[in-house]
Amino acid sequence: MEGGAKERSNGEIAMADARKEGSTDQCSSSCNGGYRLFDRKRSIHQIVGNGKVADIILWKKPWISISSIIIVTAAWFLFEKTGLSFLTICSDVLLILIVVQFIRANAAALLKKQSKPVPELVVSEEMVNSTAATFRARVNSTLMIAHEITLGKDFKLFFQVMGFLWVLSVIGNFCSFFTCAYIGSIVAITLPALYNKYEECVDRYAGIVHQNISKHYKVVDQNVISRLPRSLKKEKAS
Repeated sequence: MEGGAKERSNGEIAMADARKEGSTDQCSSSCNGGYRLFDRKRSIHQIVGNGKVADIILWKKPWISISSIIIVTAAWFLFEKTGLSFLTICSDVLLILIVVQFIRANAAALLKKQSKPVPELVVSEEMVNSTAATFRARVNSTLMIAHEITLGKDFKLFFQVMGFLWVLSVIGNFCSFFTCAYIGSIVAITLPALYNKYEECVDRYAGIVHQNISKHYKVVDQNVISRLPRSLKKEKAS
């Protein structure tokens, strides 16, 4: 009797472990094969790039990321809390750097010591062309979105842009430009790293939210957009 009870208990434990493993596998597969935030096709590391900027944003080098946050916070404090203008602060910083470097070079000459070489500040033609091409692509993309909105063909895009501009307007009533830039910088340094760490869970809940929003948009599409005049429908179809 005792042997049979032990076998039953061992069997129940094995079945419970199998159920747990099956549930975790199902959860992981649903996370991996489900919705991805913003319907992106690339990973977050591929989006931010593979250079030094990506290492700072994804906290591959924590000390550099922390130093960036400290520098951004100090800059925000200077621009926002001291009451000095942007031109005054930039001029003072450049003046201090030039004076320190001038005194350092002349002191080394008087003491007959070899000063450390200063790297040449040169902007390469390749960097200028790459920056110009990237800027041109972004401007063309923005103009294309504006063109689609003015024609009234994409109602979903219209509501997205309208909501985004409304949010910016509300934020602008409470924060200055430098405060918004500071918040954006802190978010850019911290949020991608957190998302990269908890990507599966964020994508799963974002998929649920996306499904609910899509359902509501279908209702609006059927009850509002479908009742628009036929001329607008023909323009939308074309």
